[in-house]
Amino acid sequence: MFGQNLDVQLSSARTEDTIVVWKSFHDSITLIVLSSEEGTSELRLERLLQMIFGAMVLLVGLEELTNIRNVERLKKELRASYRLIDSFLVDSELIGDLTQCVDCMVSPEGSLLQEALSGFAEAAGTAFVSLVVSGRVVAATESWWRLGTPEAVLLPWLVGSLPPQAARDYPVYLPHGSPTVPHRLLTLTLLPGLELCLLCGPRPPLSQLDPQLLDRWWQPLLDPLRACLSLGPRALPAGFPLHTDILGPGHDPLFFQTAAPPPGTKALPLHGGALGKQRAFPWAASAPPPLLLRPGHCHTLPTRARAAGEGGECSLPGPGAASLLPGIGN
Repeated sequence: MFGQNLDVQLSSARTEDTIVVWKSFHDSITLIVLSSEEGTSELRLERLLQMIFGAMVLLVGLEELTNIRNVERLKKELRASYRLIDSFLVDSELIGDLTQCVDCMVSPEGSLLQEALSGFAEAAGTAFVSLVVSGRVVAATESWWRLGTPEAVLLPWLVGSLPPQAARDYPVYLPHGSPTVPHRLLTLTLLPGLELCLLCGPRPPLSQLDPQLLDRWWQPLLDPLRACLSLGPRALPAGFPLHTDILGPGHDPLFFQTAAPPPGTKALPLHGGALGKQRAFPWAASAPPPLLLRPGHCHTLPTRARAAGEGGECSLPGPGAASLLPGIGN
């Protein structure tokens, strides 16, 4: 950064046990991340920074980040994004932040859920609807699948990172599609852990999505919905057919610097379990957490414990993650 006046472009640095990567966005915000995790690549950290900035735009809006009039006010508004940012930094079963693809779940009754989802979307008056389980999309309308990156990845991740609520009316910006004009993200808990998500404008009001409307479309599908919850982290139903040539799930090979063994070493046999990489992003005791840096302003992002309770959603009163379907309890 100090070399910019000399037209020197430097985006990362290494010490004996730490890698530092930084990136400027719109000549306004500079994000810095430090990692002492062995084997961490610059590409991985660069994508982490992109996701963090996307999260900031998602919940604050691009205008507030590019035309900063009051730093203290911006710091206060950014608290709404802390919980989502923290979820990128801790161990997670989701990989969308690395692959830039939506984390999905394959339901054994996917066609039934898709049909109900399309009918509910028409009844609710919005084209953007999805079913989300722990940050994974089970089914979605065609318009939802057409959302650009990064909002297609960030929206389910946001839902999975929020504390349980029966219903929410959450203002969001779309970093790609609408970075300056907010939309509304409505979430409705059908079963604890399974949420119906709607992306819409001023309408429909949350009060219009009453239990009777939910009961009409989703009460007959309680068993398929429960089956989604039982899939767990595997996200595939038991007995799901895989081609015999598939050894196991893998990640984008761009995250590996090379596929060849070092000179003079013997290549190890390839196993399905070795196709993936460790997802954990622990902070070493000697490494500080990431920083949000502005000229004359530098502060540490809070931990998950400090960020707990921060957020901007407007939720219906009621028992936390209780289902909105009649007759379904916690």
